Amino acid sequence: MSGLGLLEVVARTVIIYFVVLLMVRLMGKREIGQLSPFDFVVAIIIAEVAALPMEQPEIPLLRGLVPLFVLVALEIAFSYAILHSRWLRQLMCGRPQVVISNGRILNREMRRARYNLDDLLSQLREKGYPNPAEVAFAVLETSGRLSVVPWAEVQPPTRQDLGLKARPTGLPKVLVADGELLLPDLRAGGRERDWLEAALQARGLRPKDAFLVTLSPDGELFVSPREGFPLPTAKKED
Repeated sequence: MSGLGLLEVVARTVIIYFVVLLMVRLMGKREIGQLSPFDFVVAIIIAEVAALPMEQPEIPLLRGLVPLFVLVALEIAFSYAILHSRWLRQLMCGRPQVVISNGRILNREMRRARYNLDDLLSQLREKGYPNPAEVAFAVLETSGRLSVVPWAEVQPPTRQDLGLKARPTGLPKVLVADGELLLPDLRAGGRERDWLEAALQARGLRPKDAFLVTLSPDGELFVSPREGFPLPTAKKED
């Protein structure tokens, strides 16, 4: 292969890479285990079609890209269709199946789902329930995951059950990430740069010495320094 031909292959590969990346982004945010059968088929076909223009330079690049755009357009259109049609959504994605009801394992439902006892016990252990007697209900979701509802007496107590004051809810603000100070998040948390630098200095650190710094809704500052620096203790900041 000549140098010019090699550069053409490299250029085509780079273009197809970014096109496929864009298409995957357009297909939406779903985990692999949550893909519908249609999504899964489209993903496989895209992988096959995208490889052809890279492996066969004699195929015009535009001709190789057109099927990709058609597939993604079909996938997006189908996604909107199942979004507005419950019947179509159930047809393509299936329905959740209750495999444990009131503590009883429903063997007929498990057979219908081709779901064996080993799979059930394994997923119960993954959920933290090695003893099936602790489970009141279990639902096999359309994604293949198992949702578990334990009996009330084995459920962990909540702060409300214990009569404790509830902590503020919300997402922690990331103030420093990999040594980079994130000023928008810092100000969104109602703090200023001087406050953060003083809080880190009290721990013997500078912002660039921290790998991660977060501020919880109740004012707890979490600091994880880079390797080689001492690990400070978390505390609430005024």
